[in-house]
Amino acid sequence: MLPQLKENQGISSGLLWLITLTTAFSVANLYYSQPLLGMIQKELGISAVLTNTISIVSQAGYALGLFFIVPLGDMLKRRNIILSNFGVITLSLLIIGIAPNIHTLLIASFITGLCSVTPQLFLPLVSQYSTPATKGKHVGIVVSGLLTGILSSRVISGFVGELFGWRSMYFIAACIMALCFIMLYAFFPTILPSFKGKYKDLMKSLVTIIKEEPKLRFAAVKSGLAFGSFLSLWAMLAFKMAQAPFYAGGTVVGLLGLCGVAGALAASFLGRYVDKIGLYRINFMGSCLMLLAWFGLYFLQNYYAGIILGIIVLDIGMQCIQLGNQTSIFTLRPQAVNRVNTIFMTTYFIGGATGTTLTGIAWGYLEWKGVVLTGSTLIFISFLINTFQWHYKK
Repeated sequence: MLPQLKENQGISSGLLWLITLTTAFSVANLYYSQPLLGMIQKELGISAVLTNTISIVSQAGYALGLFFIVPLGDMLKRRNIILSNFGVITLSLLIIGIAPNIHTLLIASFITGLCSVTPQLFLPLVSQYSTPATKGKHVGIVVSGLLTGILSSRVISGFVGELFGWRSMYFIAACIMALCFIMLYAFFPTILPSFKGKYKDLMKSLVTIIKEEPKLRFAAVKSGLAFGSFLSLWAMLAFKMAQAPFYAGGTVVGLLGLCGVAGALAASFLGRYVDKIGLYRINFMGSCLMLLAWFGLYFLQNYYAGIILGIIVLDIGMQCIQLGNQTSIFTLRPQAVNRVNTIFMTTYFIGGATGTTLTGIAWGYLEWKGVVLTGSTLIFISFLINTFQWHYKK
């Protein structure tokens, strides 16, 4: 029998961990390509800039999925939306695995990104149905799963790519998605929607929410800029590590992702103390940590210790900003929590796609200096916005 949920009454540990695991596996689909970009470029015979487009279209698809699919969580049964997404992702991953050219690969990557929005249906649900005392803790656990999925995806795909080729990773990912579909079909509850009306009215209400919630606007922009800075590193790290003095392949790049486990641990820990630290302070902490990380990634760029330290500090800073902002927005409009999250996360991933795009261009002109310049500029703008908001209490 499927579990029944009541708002603010708590969710079972079994359901929480099912959500956390499927969140990790789902978001991983967006990042498998990063350690494999060099292999894909070599096999398909394309430029580094065109190869980087794989990451861009995945992020762009995710942003569109956030905008057009996640709001449906307020209008339709979330169970049906989630199961449909997992079914489509399974097929799109199989298509990537057999893609004969970059065009097919880009289309399938876009669809994968479009339907990988399940974590952003899970997070509002966890916040909405957890007890008031456990909301921050439970959101922190799911965010930890989110980050763990991102980190482990790079490690696993780098390892699998080196041993069996980049296509094998996508066949494995398709099998994982099929298993997730089965588990969710068996155990995920049916939750009745809160919005009564047509889809066009649902989408129009997004504009109203944006206009009426300045805190949401500030939180979304700050996190979007930070995520753009975060992805600036990972978008071009494979190309950096392939150069002197490292000459490293996909396995090494994937293993470097493990260094970010500190960020996952930070998310689980910080979730309990977001309210005590405060939104502005946690953003300030995160921005300063990310700026410090970029400083190290420039001056210590030719040492493994410098790269590793930069990754750890950057990940912790990113989680401070992400967790603080996202936890705070869920309390703004409880009956429109999916639409609030849509606005936040659409801006977030537009920021990510922007950072990835700008970094690809900057690499073409200045290589690693361009990457550092892009990443540090984006997080500095986020820092300035938070300082303005803190001063004027917007």
